[in-house]
Amino acid sequence: MSSVIRLNKRLTKQLKHRSRSEIISAILEVTNGNRARITEIQFKTYLSYNILKEYLVHLLENDLIEYIEGERTFKTTPKGMQALQVYNRMEELLIVKHEFK
Repeated sequence: MSSVIRLNKRLTKQLKHRSRSEIISAILEVTNGNRARITEIQFKTYLSYNILKEYLVHLLENDLIEYIEGERTFKTTPKGMQALQVYNRMEELLIVKHEFK
């Protein structure tokens, strides 16, 4: 079996059971500091178009991302950056705590 196929199978297993928070943070990461089109977000987060649309609506409604009409791109807002920082900090704390058990 080629290494690409093994890597793809491992990646598929890792992405199957992501929490809502993990998916939201992945979207915020892609749009953080960048202006990303929907297809770029879709490919970098490994989400289907329909599921991604649901998350984008949720993030837009909560002012975590903004849509730039003329460019047809999404960008993380300051509120979204703050949410991403909090998520990353919580993840760090949980990983450190888990490693000591």
